[in-house]
Amino acid sequence: MSTKRAAIFDVDGTLVDTNHLHVVTWWEAFRQGGRRVPMRDIHRAVGLSGGDLIEHLLGKDRDTDEDEQFTAAHHALYATYFERLPALDSARELLRALAGRGWQIVLATSAGGAELAALRRAIDADDVILGAASADDVEDGKPAPGPVEQARELAGVPSERAVFVGDTVWDMKAAARDGTIPVAVLSGGIPRADLEEAGARAVYRDPADLLDRLDTSVFAERE
Repeated sequence: MSTKRAAIFDVDGTLVDTNHLHVVTWWEAFRQGGRRVPMRDIHRAVGLSGGDLIEHLLGKDRDTDEDEQFTAAHHALYATYFERLPALDSARELLRALAGRGWQIVLATSAGGAELAALRRAIDADDVILGAASADDVEDGKPAPGPVEQARELAGVPSERAVFVGDTVWDMKAAARDGTIPVAVLSGGIPRADLEEAGARAVYRDPADLLDRLDTSVFAERE
């Protein structure tokens, strides 16, 4: 029987400290389009794909013809940060430590294209990353299970042999719907109670905290 197992990671807010950059750039994109959206609402929507985020914030009865304008403005604004995206402390070391323990490392993210490439440069651990399931690869983004399922398929493992680490409610719901173990970090700014309510099996402060406690984590339990 195969003993392969997968450690699947969200990227924004989980491995790279970008959630608040997304909040500000989405806020500005909406402002340029004449829409005022509170930043706290945008923060809680980060992690959804662009189209889902806009629908979540502006409603299904909005003028959808504006969606492309908002998405393009956000991308242009966010792209100005591509060369200086900050990896979270110990993110790279966490991935390498798990790879050293026999875990296949796969990313599952709403980012795609040039944005995903910039995030991977920030993480600087491509030598241990097997692949990435991005927004380009699935029909429905988180909280649908598609991105997690796609990541698992890249690793060739069933859900019971995978752990998913993310920072948003959407991440936890996607993992739970896939049957993969959801683990949360607080580095994206979402409250612990919200993450636990969405299905988080364990919650850590950030990648460094998870790395420090790896020997007592759900990863260790499944080795």
